[in-house]
Amino acid sequence: VERMAPQEPKPLAANTDAIRMAVAAAMSKSNREIPHYYLETKVDMSKAMAWLTDANKQRTVQQRLLPVVLLIKATAKALTEVPDLNAYWENGLQRKTDINIGFVVSLRTGGVMIPAIHHADKKSVDELMASLNDIIPRARALKLRSSELSESTMTISNLGEGSVETVYGVIYPPQVAIVGFGSITEQAWAEGGMLGARPVMTVTLAGDHRATDGATGSRFLMAIKSYLHDPSLL
Repeated sequence: VERMAPQEPKPLAANTDAIRMAVAAAMSKSNREIPHYYLETKVDMSKAMAWLTDANKQRTVQQRLLPVVLLIKATAKALTEVPDLNAYWENGLQRKTDINIGFVVSLRTGGVMIPAIHHADKKSVDELMASLNDIIPRARALKLRSSELSESTMTISNLGEGSVETVYGVIYPPQVAIVGFGSITEQAWAEGGMLGARPVMTVTLAGDHRATDGATGSRFLMAIKSYLHDPSLL
């Protein structure tokens, strides 16, 4: 009896190539059709990092919070104040009721996936950390549910610690905005006539100028800054 050669499993690269092509198509559409505007601000993260250090003293190593959960929650809370950015552009501005934050996950073999963290405004920081611990490994294993890939209402790009200080995003259509969080770095900071060193983070917003304008985007960034200055509100 002739033995059949075992079939080799489909390489992951083939799947990530398809993902990269899908993202490329979306980004090309975004660049062609969406008139982007860009805003930037810097945030003193002293109080946020102090709050995080204090909160982690009461948690086990497995339960510890990372700075990114504060960024996700601050973004979600800011969207409750500026709902025009929690929207799609489809025959006009279509505001969304649910706040589902898309979180950019880099794949080890190249490309990105953007799973949604559903109802991020209603989740506690511990629940957001649990969501990230669940969703990031599944994204990298290409095991996300369709709802996690199609229902985000706004996207966050955060390259993490030890990376660049500033990141400008490209809006993922039909969404109308994307927030970029840079690395937290020690920088010179003047306040009250005094100069010192503070942990500082650059936050950027790319907005769809058909849907909103700089005044709306500015209010949104100031809301994020306000929450990060007082993380007890999160």
